[in-house]
Amino acid sequence: MATTTGAVWGRAEQQDFRSRVRGTLLGAAVGDALGGPVDTLTLEEIRAAHGPEGLLDLTVGHGRRGTVTHHTQLTLFTVDGLIRAQVRRDTGAWHPPTDLHRAYLRWAATQRDWGPDERREEDGWLAREEWLYARRGPTRPLLIGFGDEKMGTLERPKNPGERGPEAVARSAPFGLLVGWEPQLVVQLAVECAAQTHGHPVACLSAGAYAVIVHGLARGESLDGAVQQALALLAVRPGHQPVSEALQHALGMVRQGMPNPARVAELMGEGTADGLLAAAVYCALVGEDVRHGLCLAVNQSGPSAAAGALTGGLLGALHGETADFTVPTETPSTSAVWTSLRSS
Repeated sequence: MATTTGAVWGRAEQQDFRSRVRGTLLGAAVGDALGGPVDTLTLEEIRAAHGPEGLLDLTVGHGRRGTVTHHTQLTLFTVDGLIRAQVRRDTGAWHPPTDLHRAYLRWAATQRDWGPDERREEDGWLAREEWLYARRGPTRPLLIGFGDEKMGTLERPKNPGERGPEAVARSAPFGLLVGWEPQLVVQLAVECAAQTHGHPVACLSAGAYAVIVHGLARGESLDGAVQQALALLAVRPGHQPVSEALQHALGMVRQGMPNPARVAELMGEGTADGLLAAAVYCALVGEDVRHGLCLAVNQSGPSAAAGALTGGLLGALHGETADFTVPTETPSTSAVWTSLRSS
C-alpha cells in the first residue's frame, strides 16, 4: 500500500512488512478457524469434548476441518475496501469509509445469494470467490448494519447500543496502512466500526486494535504498541472502559502463570473492550503462537473472535514465519496479498 508519510523503505524493510501483512491475515484466519467450532461452548463443555487441556488443534466446524467464520470473511472484505480506497486516492473522489461500506455490502450479498454467478464485473474478484457464499454465524448487528444501503456514521451510527466484538474482529487490515499516521488509522477504524456497532466502546476498541496492529506492522513491540494506543485513546470521549481494559491486560501479565480464569476475567461479558484486552493478554503471555491461540479460544466467551484478534496480533508481531497451521479454507489470503502488492 502506498505511504502518506513520505518514508522510504529499503528492500529488507519491505520484505519484513510483507511478512507481517501475510502473518496478520493468516493469524487472524487461523485463530478464527481454531475458535469457531467451540464458539458457543463453555470451558467445561470444551474440555468434555476435547480433553482436560481443551482444544489444541483445528477441528471440524461447518462440516469440515479448519473452516473460518464471518470474522475472516469480513476481514477479507475490509482488505478489499482498503485496496479500492487506495486506488481512488488520486481520482478526487476519495472517502475511505464509503469504499469500506461498499465492500461490506458485497459481503452482505454473500450471506443471502446462492453464489457469485450473477455478480457484476465491478464487484471485483473477491465477490466472485464461491467459497465465501456461506453463512458462518453472522450476528444480528452485522446483518442489520449492512442490511440496507444506508451507511452508519459517527453522527448517526447503526446499532448505537451494540458493544459486541464483531467490528473489532474485522479491523486488523486498517493497521496495515503503515504509511498513515496512527491517529488516522484510529479514526478510519472507528468510523467503519460505527457502520454496525455504534456504541463508543465498540468503535474505540476497533480503533485501538487497528493502531496496535499498525505499531506491530512497523516493527514495534506489543507492549509499546499498546502504550501508543492508550495515548491515542486518551483524547477521545468515552475511552475510559477501553483504556481500563487494556491497562488491566498489561497488569495481568505480571500476576503469575496464564490460565483460562485470567482470560475470563479480562473478557468479562464478551464485549469489544473485554475481547481486545483478552487478546492482548494472550498474545503477550503466550509461550509461542500455538500457546497464545489455544489460551485465547479455551474459555467460555466468544472463542472465534478471541482467536481471530489474538491471531492477528501474533501474526503482525512475528510475521508469516510464525508457526501457523493454515486452515484448509483460506485460499484467498494469498490472493489478498497479491492485490496488496499491486495496489
